[in-house]
Amino acid sequence: MCGILGELVISGASLTEQDVFHDILARSQRRGPDAYGVQRIDGRCQLGHNRLSILDLSPLANQPMVSPSGRYWLVYNGEVYNHAELRKWVGDERLFRGTSDTESLSVAIDRYGVPAVIERCDGMFAIGVYDRRERCLWLARDFAGIKPLFYAFNGRRLVFASQYDQVTAFPEFRDAPVEPSYLRLYLEQHFMPAPFGLHRGTGQLRPGELMRVDEDGRITRTRFWEFPAHVEATVKEQEEALALVEAELEAATRAELMSDVPLGAFLSGGIDSPLVCYFARRNVDWKLKAFSIGSDSPVHDESEDAVAYARLIGVEHHLERMDSSHAAAVMERVSEALHEPMADFSIIPTWLVSNLARREVKVALSGDGGDELFFGYERFWSIGKNIRFQGWPYPLKYLLYGLDRIFGGNRHINSAVLTPSQGPAHQGLHSRFDGAWLERLFPDLKNVPLPEEYDTYTYPLTRNIDELLGHMRKAEFYGMMQKTLRKVDLASMDNSLEVRVPFLKKSFIEAAIKIDPWLSYGPGRKKELLKDLLRRQLPDAPIDNRKRGFSVPLGKWMREQLRAQIEAMLLDTDQHAEWGVASPALQQMWAAHLHGKRDYKWPLFTIYALLRWKTNAR
Repeated sequence: MCGILGELVISGASLTEQDVFHDILARSQRRGPDAYGVQRIDGRCQLGHNRLSILDLSPLANQPMVSPSGRYWLVYNGEVYNHAELRKWVGDERLFRGTSDTESLSVAIDRYGVPAVIERCDGMFAIGVYDRRERCLWLARDFAGIKPLFYAFNGRRLVFASQYDQVTAFPEFRDAPVEPSYLRLYLEQHFMPAPFGLHRGTGQLRPGELMRVDEDGRITRTRFWEFPAHVEATVKEQEEALALVEAELEAATRAELMSDVPLGAFLSGGIDSPLVCYFARRNVDWKLKAFSIGSDSPVHDESEDAVAYARLIGVEHHLERMDSSHAAAVMERVSEALHEPMADFSIIPTWLVSNLARREVKVALSGDGGDELFFGYERFWSIGKNIRFQGWPYPLKYLLYGLDRIFGGNRHINSAVLTPSQGPAHQGLHSRFDGAWLERLFPDLKNVPLPEEYDTYTYPLTRNIDELLGHMRKAEFYGMMQKTLRKVDLASMDNSLEVRVPFLKKSFIEAAIKIDPWLSYGPGRKKELLKDLLRRQLPDAPIDNRKRGFSVPLGKWMREQLRAQIEAMLLDTDQHAEWGVASPALQQMWAAHLHGKRDYKWPLFTIYALLRWKTNAR
């Protein structure tokens, strides 16, 4: 993992002064503390790189890197797991001096061009390539959106970076106004999804997107991979599906073990990370180290199960427990990691487990992605169980909902049925910020809609459950999963730790989506196929059906040791004026939370993260 930075100037503009460029690059030093490089090219392009050395620790892998012919200059963040195949594709070993995947990309691009190489890559990456012959810049982001790639463009200058606060630090973009519809999107979804950026003229590449910027500033975008909503299930038998998942997940995990530095794994008490740990342990000849964080909340704590998994798998287990005092001690450092607005408060334990792992290893495997691919969230069933009634007239739906609430506790029909179709219902389940409160707190947003191009949950009303599941899984891939990946990237890279996700290796995704959803999904069923696989490998696995998540009792902690830090930022009236926050309304919400009248941790932390990010970015 690394931090990349670059700019391309258009229409005779001058490159940013070198000292300013170096200062902006230094913002991502924690992403790559091992080496540092800057290159100016033809007076039109400037590239910078902070390196976290993982493959080929020699200077031969330093960046920016020039291709053998001198045509292409490249900066790159991530790992390409099939880079050895790229070398075979090139076919001439004399072109290679080192063993890094960066060089594999550079030489292959020299031979075949950027689009052809990017389409062949299986890994996680954000890449910037300047083509000296065609005087154009290429940007590419991996198919799953594991690594970030932000940019800003004003017609004269395009800049790109690994961190959002880097593109907004360039003088021409520092004072760009906030787009109100994008601010509303952040408040409702608690992070900023691609392709949006909070400030005008800024954005980010979508997962699986390739962008070309020509010398006249013309931008061309293409998608080289997109998660499909419709896939014919060709694997419908339990045994065949189990064999496929076992073979593909083991292959993905094995591929992601490549490293020239110490490697370990995160381990929770759930399903996904124990499977990754198991297959990693089966494919190494050393004592694999695994890392877990527990908490003082029985509702959230998975450490007992994690200890059991560590014993069953046979790993060297490192466990730390946290409470509000522990969280308060690291909250300032965690908050400094907010290089963009990000309100997933499980970033606290994610930062802690990353910090714990970094003391022993430089690379960690994670189980992220299993929930999205194998229907691991309750909301899949929450939406699906209403499918017969979703298209009915509203008065009838309201009557059914009310009757089931009285007589059945909404076990059969829930409030999602009251929306016009499944897409808005699905989107609503991801927002923890009540609309009425949002407009009380941000009155300027009262008549502001979400961006017209925001389409994550835009899918047609259907009475076909298989079609609905396909749309929902795609929406989760580009919705919740993107928030999780951003959280992990911010937390891990602040600790100079590379995190890899075998469930999101392209080959595994393309195998998994061929499996019949009903082998995992149904009433009271979540990830059943993965659970069955884990039971086969570890018969004594402590599997239950609770979805505790990697989280913390933040609402309680905000009333205790975290109160002073959170309160100081929330009640900063100078920032209220800047963002259009209604101070009395925010003070009322905060007081209600402190006195235990309501639990407002989600909207409060969403506002805290926004204000804190702005403080960090200055």
